[in-house]
This record gives sequence, structure tokens and C-alpha cells, in this order.
Amino acid sequence: MDDAGLIQTFGAAMAASGPFESAPRLAAGVSGGADSMALAILADAWARARGGSLLALTADHGLRPESGQEAATTAERLRGLGIAARVLTIADLPYGPGIAERARAARYRILREACAEQGILHLLLGHHAGDQAETVMIRVLGGSGGRGLAGMAMVAEQASLRLVRPLLTVPPAALRRFLAARGVAWVEDPSNRDDRAMRARVRRLRGDPSGEGEGTQVLLQAVRCAGRQRTSDDRAIAGVLAARVLIRPEGFALLTQGALPPGALAQLLRCLAGAPFAPGMDQVADLAARMRPATLWGVRILPAGRLGNGWLLVREAAKVASPVPARDGATWDGRFRLHSARDNLDGATFGALGDAAAGLRRYSRLPATVLRTMPALWRGNVVAAVPHLRYPDSAACEGVRAVFSPPQPLAGAPFLSSPPAFCPGEAREGDADGLATPYVAQQAR
Repeated sequence: MDDAGLIQTFGAAMAASGPFESAPRLAAGVSGGADSMALAILADAWARARGGSLLALTADHGLRPESGQEAATTAERLRGLGIAARVLTIADLPYGPGIAERARAARYRILREACAEQGILHLLLGHHAGDQAETVMIRVLGGSGGRGLAGMAMVAEQASLRLVRPLLTVPPAALRRFLAARGVAWVEDPSNRDDRAMRARVRRLRGDPSGEGEGTQVLLQAVRCAGRQRTSDDRAIAGVLAARVLIRPEGFALLTQGALPPGALAQLLRCLAGAPFAPGMDQVADLAARMRPATLWGVRILPAGRLGNGWLLVREAAKVASPVPARDGATWDGRFRLHSARDNLDGATFGALGDAAAGLRRYSRLPATVLRTMPALWRGNVVAAVPHLRYPDSAACEGVRAVFSPPQPLAGAPFLSSPPAFCPGEAREGDADGLATPYVAQQAR
């Protein structure tokens, strides 16, 4: 892939990732490595051509002595290219087990916060074809099912922004050639070669550092096919859920009678548990085929009773999280976000109504299983307010809302694979090169 092909591929990926504002404001996570530096240059040019702008964000995790200087050097290089840049410092990240995963989570958190502060809705990431191939290899080794074999999504919708990966079909060698032609330097992170990490070991075993080898390309084609299947499955699951499930703002669901596709039940359980991931198909298949009372993935399934002729699915009371300090934006149990216009919440906590539900039955017709898992404001051992019940009165709940907001929606936008999204022998009419551009546009819509 030459520079012209890279620019064209990047533009096609961005077009498929829309919609964007008329003057798009983008952010890019830039570690300083070749991949993210090339991403910043491509994204900056793309945004400027549309009257928009790019903010490059570099997160310094402080795990290596030289990381601070590398972050500062990266920001200086970006500014020298006319790209706005900001260094974000991750403080107090202790060493210990799972440090790589914790560092990754902290990096995404600080990037999201910076985007929210700037009112930016699109965060671009520099994952490339080699990363995609390694991701799928790791998932195969981990026994992942078909959904996992679709690899990383080109667009991932989150609560406050969209993660966009426009380089998933681009070999890393093409990104380095792109920088070299412009005389742009980059940072080499030694942790990428640390064999203590699974990804580094897989990268070495893959034996294709350029990402242009035949094996990598065949794997990417298989990923695209799996991505198409996942897109189709997502659309079908969304249709079933829309027809058969009612999600209530109190954080429970009502499901009509009958068998359910396993994928639909898995998504429903993930949503109601406030979990980042859904259970595996092997865990839900039998229950989905014959719905019955059960407890799975932190969710209870029981007859709806007076609520209807189907099933009630509600958070398992024994699995809810401990209360958290009550403040505007606080999230509890991965399910509810507190919105408060008050400034008098000092000392209050946000957590489950729990055993106190027994004394509040006259305020609601909802079953005790639901009431116990609903959120409340506590002051010490006293229930100060239950927003969903307007308890103890409207004045006490004024300006306070507990919004059901799980980390993933019940049925969000269908999985978007990286273009070109085609399988062998399935080129469409008008696609002389077999790239199926109309299909990519259809996915984006």
C-alpha cells in the first residue's frame, strides 16, 4: 500500500464510520508510536478538509522512567506538525498483578474524560491490521466464539463518545513508510517486545512484523467475513429484543413468553447486570431454548406475576455493588448514574435500597425483588431519597435522578467491520474491484 492508497483507505474508513458533524471535531489517542503518529497526521488532514479539527491526546502512565519525556517529545512533534496536542498524566497507578490491563483501563478513562471536557464525540485509535490479526489469534487461543472472531469493531458506541479505528485494514509497514516519507520520527515502546505479555508473544509467533504477509491478509479476510455475520446477527437480535422486551427505568425487564435466541438472552443479561461483557452462548443456550426460573450472570429470571404473562428479569440482590459516594455523575453497580443539581450531598451515598424496601411497599406496586435492587440516596443508615419512588416526597427528590445507564445498551448500533467488507465470491454489481463500497455505506447508515 503506497501513500495514495493509504489516504484513500483512511478516507473510506472515515466515510463508513459516520455520521460526523459538518465541521467534525476529533480526538486521537497518540502514544507516540508510528501507528498513532500516522493516525494523527491522517486524521488532522481529514478534519481540516471538512472545516474541523483534531486534538491529539497522549496519556503518560508513568510505568517507565522515560515515559514522561517520551510523552513531552510526542506532543512537541505533533505541535511542530501544526496538530494541537495535550499530555494527560495517569497518577497513582500501582504496580502489581494485572498492571497492563489496569493501565489500559486508566488510559481509556483519562482519554474519555479529556474528550468530555472538550465536548468531543469521536475518539480515534491507531489499531492497525497487525493488531487486528493478533486480537483474533488471542481470541482463538481463548476459545472465543464467532462474535469474538469478528475482531475489533471499526466503530464502538460508548455512553459519551464513539471509538473509531480507521486503520484496521492498514499494514503497519505502510504507516511507517508514510511517516518516513515526511521525515516524521516516532517512539518505539520496548513493552511491545516484552514476551511476558500475550500480545507480544503472539506477535513474535505470527512472524509478520510488516503486516503485509499472505497469512495476515488471509486472516483479515476471515475477520471481515466474521464481521459481516456478526452485523447480520446484531440486526436480528435487535429486532427480537425490540419486539419482545420492555426495559423499565427502574432497571428491570419484562420478556414475553417463548424461546429466545441465545444471543438475545445474552445481551439482555449483560444489560440488566450492568456488565461490560455478555455471557457465552454455551452458558445461555439451554435456558434460552426453554425459559424457566433461574439465576444467571447476576440476574434473576422469574415469572412476571402481576406485571404480565411473561418473565421478569431483575438484578440479583446478592450481587449488587456496595454504595458509592453520592455526587453528580456517580455510577453505582454498573447500572445507574446519579444526576444531581444539588450541592448538599456531602456524606451521602448512592446504593441499593436493600432491606429498607420492606418498609416502602406502599409507595409502589413493584415486587420486592425489584425494589431491593433499586438505587437510593443514603445518609448513614437512613434512606434520604428514592428517586424512582419519589420517596419520601417530591421535594426530597427535586433535582435528583437515578438513570438506568448500563455500560452497553441493550441493542446498540450493529457491529461495523472494517471496509472493504466482503467475502470471496460475493462482489456486488458495480464493484469492478470487488471492494463492495455500497455495502459499507449501507452498514454506516
